[in-house]
Amino acid sequence: MLEIQGLSKSYGKNLAVDDVSFVVPDGQVGILLGPNGAGKSTIIKSIAGLLRYKGMIRIQGLPARTVEAKKVFAYVPEIPSMFDALTVREHVDYIRLAYKSDITDEEVEEILKEFEMEDKQDKLGNELSKGMMQKVSICCALAVKPKVILLDEPMVGLDPAAIRTLKEVVQKLSGQGVTVLISTHMLEMVEELWDIMFVMEKGRIKGSYTKEDARGRDLDELFFSMTGGEEE
Repeated sequence: MLEIQGLSKSYGKNLAVDDVSFVVPDGQVGILLGPNGAGKSTIIKSIAGLLRYKGMIRIQGLPARTVEAKKVFAYVPEIPSMFDALTVREHVDYIRLAYKSDITDEEVEEILKEFEMEDKQDKLGNELSKGMMQKVSICCALAVKPKVILLDEPMVGLDPAAIRTLKEVVQKLSGQGVTVLISTHMLEMVEELWDIMFVMEKGRIKGSYTKEDARGRDLDELFFSMTGGEEE
């Protein structure tokens, strides 16, 4: 479970996020949406531990800043960053060691195979394309065996086959009880994935819907009914 309670963040005199609260339950896929400048990126960075903030973020009931919470949390950033001198496999192994993950070599091989990276394990970080770096970032996050995973624009730069694989992985994680939060503006890419959606505007949650509340309406319709503007 991912819980956000009274989250606020200011940059100088600019209040970017104003008393935001929401919950994504175990085994559900949450979608975070918002127009440009709504505060979505600030929330993402706060959850990921990249910003100081006021309020409470809990991961599986644990304060997000604690080591225990970080051990069960994985983050796929919008812009992946690789170590130039590490190979694809060394990136994954580095994460395994850092998190003391119990993932097996066979499970790692399966993840790399799923994302068509098994024959690229010896490529260095500085030899990878944007799409390949995104795949490595996803593979590293999955190697943690997280209970909560945050994916920021995860489909940008991926080829159609990798997008399909990622969708299947998200559905599998959800089925295993993992909490998933996806921040994206590619609404059509997550149409069949979401269980609960949150729309931000001017630093606050403007509204939310569960799949049941939507009554068959698609994400586009729900989003624009709340914002009346363009998606980010």
